[in-house]
Amino acid sequence: MQIGLIGCGNMARALARGWGRPVLCADPVPERAAALAAEVGGEALAENAAVAARADLVVLCHKPAQLESVAAELAPHAKAVASILAATSLRAVRHAYPDRPVYRFMPSLPVEVRQGAVVQETGPAQDAELDASVAQLFAELGTLVALEEHLVDVATGLMSCAPAYVALVAEAQIDAGVRHGVPAAQGAELVIQTLAGTAELLRRRGNDTMAVRREVASPGGLTARGLDALERGGLRAAFSEALDAVVGEGHR
Repeated sequence: MQIGLIGCGNMARALARGWGRPVLCADPVPERAAALAAEVGGEALAENAAVAARADLVVLCHKPAQLESVAAELAPHAKAVASILAATSLRAVRHAYPDRPVYRFMPSLPVEVRQGAVVQETGPAQDAELDASVAQLFAELGTLVALEEHLVDVATGLMSCAPAYVALVAEAQIDAGVRHGVPAAQGAELVIQTLAGTAELLRRRGNDTMAVRREVASPGGLTARGLDALERGGLRAAFSEALDAVVGEGHR
């Protein structure tokens, strides 16, 4: 399946790197498209319509506000369309691309290393073979989860924003170590490897967060004291407020 990327920003690059195959691409900044094509193979094209004419699947990676203007260029040529546009429902994309197979996915940055989470908004069946092929394409990038429209933005707040949150958590731990004398480079190795290992451990424990906490935290021990400090510091409330800030009052 020949993939065409419309827009070559951070998430488009992550998708292309994760897929690891030649792509067709176009971007308002031609140098950005050229750099992506040079990195992963494929070709940077000067016009969006040229990408659509040659691609089996066009992936919309442009700004959400450009949905209608870009569709005016692509719709006559696109064979199938997948959108990763934030806060843009499958219904809206289908309206912009009538009579075309249309899909909506929300990926997270770790798709670059095939360890991302990807949400697919559920929709009616279109072409059974194509539906399966497109879903498999995005499933190559990590864990694919299908959700109804009203949950997609909430899920985006959980996983698409999460790499920045996890990076901040790592940074805070590293800084705490530095304050106690651990060199930043060694502290980063310790913290980041522990985060990676803990994610794998959680998967092997069936995502049972409580089980892992119990294995690490002995009653009255060091970890229990640390967890108590995090609770008193408002860790849970902070993450809850972050999700509220991302999804807005309408999803609460």
